[in-house]
Amino acid sequence: MIAALAALALVPAGPALAQSADDGLPEWMAGTWTMQDGSIWGDEVWMSPRGGVMIGMARIGFGAQLDTWEVTRIQRKKDGTIAFFAQPFGRPPSEFPLAVKSENAIEFANPAHDYPQRIRYWRQGQLLMAEISKIDGSKAVRFNYRPVAAPVLETPPPAVP
Repeated sequence: MIAALAALALVPAGPALAQSADDGLPEWMAGTWTMQDGSIWGDEVWMSPRGGVMIGMARIGFGAQLDTWEVTRIQRKKDGTIAFFAQPFGRPPSEFPLAVKSENAIEFANPAHDYPQRIRYWRQGQLLMAEISKIDGSKAVRFNYRPVAAPVLETPPPAVP
């Protein structure tokens, strides 16, 4: 009887104890971000983790001209791993598996991709920093984003029972 009770104690009691699909996703990236460096500008938006995915979008331009835009996502895949998916100009997605993760930084890498091969995000105080580069760190381009208020993109509060 004691052995049976001990075995039951090791079995999760249901979904409340199961790992959330959102665990491990970089919640600290959620928000609306903008940068300006002379005539170069950029905007990046990340939705809060929900359902095992963070959906993002970005655009970068020079003066009044839009140079590039992309749809992105950071997703926990069915096998439990986390990956970054980029779709510049709406093209089919390129996958960048998680390479390094800490409390306030995350890096994805795909050495088989032409450019970028490494995508890194981290928080520096209030700023969201981003860098793309070759796998060895060469050809690095850095973006320093500051937060912009956009309450419509925040996760709604849970329903009150």
